Amino acid sequence: MKMTSLQHVNPTVRGMRDSPQTMLQNLAERIRKDISLGAQKPFKKVIDVSSGDPHRADLRHVSFLRQVLAVCVHPQLLEDKCFPLDVKIRAQKLLEACDGASVGSYTASSGLRHVRQSIAEFIKRRDGVPSYAQNIFISAGSQRAIMIAVKLLASGEGNTRTGVLIPAPCPHMLYNVLEEAGLVLVPYQLTEEKGWAVDLDKLHQALKAARGNCEPRAIYISNPGNPTGHVQDRKSIEEVIQFAAAERLLLLADEVYQDSVYGKDREFISYKKVLFEMDRELAETVQLISFHSISSTCIGECGLRAGYMEVVNMDPEVIYYFDNTLCGDISTPVTGQLALDLMVNPPQPGDSSYDTYIQETFFTLATMSRNAQLVHELLNKLPGVRCQPALGGIYVFPRLHLPCGIKAQAKLLGLKADVLYCQKLLEEEGVLAGAGEHGEMTDSFHLRLCILVPHDTLVEVLARLASFHCRLMDGTVTPTAV
Repeated sequence: MKMTSLQHVNPTVRGMRDSPQTMLQNLAERIRKDISLGAQKPFKKVIDVSSGDPHRADLRHVSFLRQVLAVCVHPQLLEDKCFPLDVKIRAQKLLEACDGASVGSYTASSGLRHVRQSIAEFIKRRDGVPSYAQNIFISAGSQRAIMIAVKLLASGEGNTRTGVLIPAPCPHMLYNVLEEAGLVLVPYQLTEEKGWAVDLDKLHQALKAARGNCEPRAIYISNPGNPTGHVQDRKSIEEVIQFAAAERLLLLADEVYQDSVYGKDREFISYKKVLFEMDRELAETVQLISFHSISSTCIGECGLRAGYMEVVNMDPEVIYYFDNTLCGDISTPVTGQLALDLMVNPPQPGDSSYDTYIQETFFTLATMSRNAQLVHELLNKLPGVRCQPALGGIYVFPRLHLPCGIKAQAKLLGLKADVLYCQKLLEEEGVLAGAGEHGEMTDSFHLRLCILVPHDTLVEVLARLASFHCRLMDGTVTPTAV
């Protein structure tokens, strides 16, 4: 008799939906393996533009960050003359903040005090309002921070379970995060024809529809939008804050891509800044948790796994449980914590590394801006494709108007048509794109394309995509076995 079987698996985990992205990634891995074994394909390699991993896409890392981390990991490099002086000074300071002057030591569960203070000072410079280290909590990435925040909300059974309003579309991993926490997902539709803007009427509609099915207690916002590329203006942020205040909802503001706004006449404004510049009563009562991480556009250190959340206007007795919940992680990887410090406190004018840092980060942003313009122009020339302009973030989210044949075939296979589209695109052209997945209207189909890649890579992706799409629309794409 087996010690465990399917019936013994946590029903919440069993109930989590299968991710089309996982299926596509597994298929991509099989194709890569086939190519390595000599299989003949019409392409030489698979190009992944389904998710944001700039280093895997061969975008250059930030030299200053890697140099400081190298010295921290191997302190003997403090004697090496090849490193700039400011790199050594920063590494020495960070090592002094670690127990035993070593990155191999544990830290407090909520993160190194020194790094939390650096984050608070960064937020104060950015927003012009106070920020305190005791309200900053470091975790193994922003996704983990969101999980911790929503776990504290989860309660009730049946139609009293906690609900969270989420945008449709939203980050593809958010569904599993919220479902794992036992929450009810309450989608509110973004307005595609207005560049995926947040619509106040849609928020009220979603909330009204949820009443009686769950107890809505929070609203999640992604700004700049993931995967839509939308950037909210001040008026839109104020409307969401007023909505949250009126409905007594906790605001969860995912601001990971705040360093990548390139749309004309747009700038990133944090939810905290807008909140504190509104009516005093709102500023003192609206509860807000904002998130950021080193997976940000310019730093892009996804594998180091570190992010933070700042908690605003939260009851101290509740804040205690943020710390308590983080204890289960023991501590976030120390190298990731140090990378957070370097992200929020980069080289300054006059420092040895400043010019190189500015050149490298400017190159990334310039590449993003150029890529966003190119993908918008070219995709909108394809028949049956409509792509809203991206104003920020690292994705575009074009809409597909697909032939009846592929929709019928997808139905027979038990797939959404955009998932089948991505499968065929991968098999025939070696391009791994993300499908629209869940949360949207059932009669709409989309792609998620990451544009945080070298420009030449994007040019090749668009050429392969255009070739495939035109064959599909002409009815000459190879049928999928049923």
